[in-house]
Amino acid sequence: MLKTSIIISFISCLLFAAHTANGQNSIYDTIRLGAIIEHGKSYPIILLPEHSVTTTILDADERKRLNRLKNNIFTVYPYALTAASLLKNAKTDLEKLSGRRERKEYIKSIDKTLDKAFKNPLKELSVEQGQVLVKLIDRQTGQNCYSLIKEFKSGIAAVMWQSAGLMFSNNLSKRYDPYGDDKEIEKIVREIETSSLYNYELYQQQAMLNKIKH
Repeated sequence: MLKTSIIISFISCLLFAAHTANGQNSIYDTIRLGAIIEHGKSYPIILLPEHSVTTTILDADERKRLNRLKNNIFTVYPYALTAASLLKNAKTDLEKLSGRRERKEYIKSIDKTLDKAFKNPLKELSVEQGQVLVKLIDRQTGQNCYSLIKEFKSGIAAVMWQSAGLMFSNNLSKRYDPYGDDKEIEKIVREIETSSLYNYELYQQQAMLNKIKH
C-alpha cells in the first residue's frame, strides 16, 4: 500500500551579523531575510520548496510476490551472466570467420555445447523464472532474445520461438525497461551487484563456463 505525505518545510533560524576585523560594518556583513514576529521578537525565516516524501507499506501478498521475484532473479542471474559472456565471445569469433559455411558450423557447434550444458537445468525453470531470464539476458547483452535468435539462427527461428514464448506470456521481442516495467528487477539486481552475493553469482557463472569448456 502506497501512502504519500506532502511536507511543506518552514524553518526558523537565528542568524548573527558578522563583523569585520576592525569592527566596522559592511554591506556584505548581513544577509537579508524575511521574518516573523512572535511576542515582540523578530525571527528570520527561510522558505524551502515543497518536497514529496513517499513510503511504501507492503501487505503480506506483496511481500510474498517480491520475495518470489528475488528468488527467481537469484536463480537465473548466473545464466544471464553466462549468456552475455558466451555471446560476446561468439561475436568476436564470428567476426574472424568470413565464409558462410564456417560461420554456420561454428554456430552449430555452440548450439550443441549449450544444449549439452544447459538443456536439463533450464527445463527445470518455472514460467516466471523463464520470463525473468529473458529480461536479464537483454539487460546483460543489450539485445532482446528475439534479435539474438535472429542474428545467430534465422528470422524464421526467431518467429517460431517468439510464438512459443507468447504461449507462456513471454515476449522475446520486448525490451528491458529498467525505469518502467522492470524497475523492480533492476533494483534487486543492483542490490546483488553491490553486495557479496555478486561474487557468488560470478562464481556460479564461472562454474558454468568451465562446464561448457569441458
